[in-house]
Amino acid sequence: MQRVTIAEVAARAGVSTATVSRVLSGRGQVSEDMARRVRRAAEDLGYQVNSIARALRDGRTGTVGMVVPSITNPFFTSLVESVEHVLGQEGKELFLCDARSDPRIEARRLASLVARNVDGIIVSPSHGTESGPAVQETADRLPLVQLDRFVAGTDTDWVGVDDIAAMRQVVDHLHAGGARSAAFVGSRLTNSSSEQRLDGFRRRAAETGLTVRDEWILLGDYTVEWGEEAVARLPDLPDAIVCADDLIALGVTRACRSHGIDVPARVQVTGFDNIEFARLGEPALTTVDQPRDQIAAEAVRLLGAAGGASRAHISLVPRLVVRDSTRAKEPR
Repeated sequence: MQRVTIAEVAARAGVSTATVSRVLSGRGQVSEDMARRVRRAAEDLGYQVNSIARALRDGRTGTVGMVVPSITNPFFTSLVESVEHVLGQEGKELFLCDARSDPRIEARRLASLVARNVDGIIVSPSHGTESGPAVQETADRLPLVQLDRFVAGTDTDWVGVDDIAAMRQVVDHLHAGGARSAAFVGSRLTNSSSEQRLDGFRRRAAETGLTVRDEWILLGDYTVEWGEEAVARLPDLPDAIVCADDLIALGVTRACRSHGIDVPARVQVTGFDNIEFARLGEPALTTVDQPRDQIAAEAVRLLGAAGGASRAHISLVPRLVVRDSTRAKEPR
């Protein structure tokens, strides 16, 4: 089948080939009406941009790499979807890599993306310190943005949610619902999210007078299974259990059901991330909603603006979504 040419697209749209080139490359000023005509003509004719020729001409491939700790975690799956959507609006493609929560695998994935000549990389580091060398080495070679998690001491842009502010909302909500003691079930302190969520919980609990005992701080993995196990490890039940993510919280509520513990009458439970399963839990989870679409949009914007003298550190304000696993009503 003969390849459609840019001249044919121009004839179909009734514009010059230069105008078609400006529209499809995203460079130069073109009216919105004219841009729509060109895109419609290209779509009708099945025109495809010669990506190899463009890369040779512009030194850019129109591709962005993304590395996440675990694609099996629903939060990262949805975050990838948001990033891919934003890139698609800019006519760019996404190369996705799963680090399997292993800094060594993560380093290989980053090196592979560099070798593929991607235009930039978005990464959520799997480890708070061990990921540092590979992340910085990659950032020295091409634009790189960290999102959600970050490695301290690296010279890159970052965008994510304000975990400290999120925990303030959670603890205040539980206190308003009558909780005077609370446990924290999270992941081992190997990344910034785990560290900051525990730190934020401790700080606000102390400020509100919430009782927190050492044996009520349980750290394992971001999994449903760990949430179930953590409940069995509690020597006694506090008034509330704050979980570092929704998977853990779903495990906690499941274990409570199996032991005949009423949620939220006996113990209130909160999650973090607002994954799709959170609203389907029994009971539906009160959780922190991360603005994934906004995080993705900021990450892509920062990637395109890379090269400035200063680095951006953007903390977005989260929102507490109140459901049936806690007692206080959502503030009006």
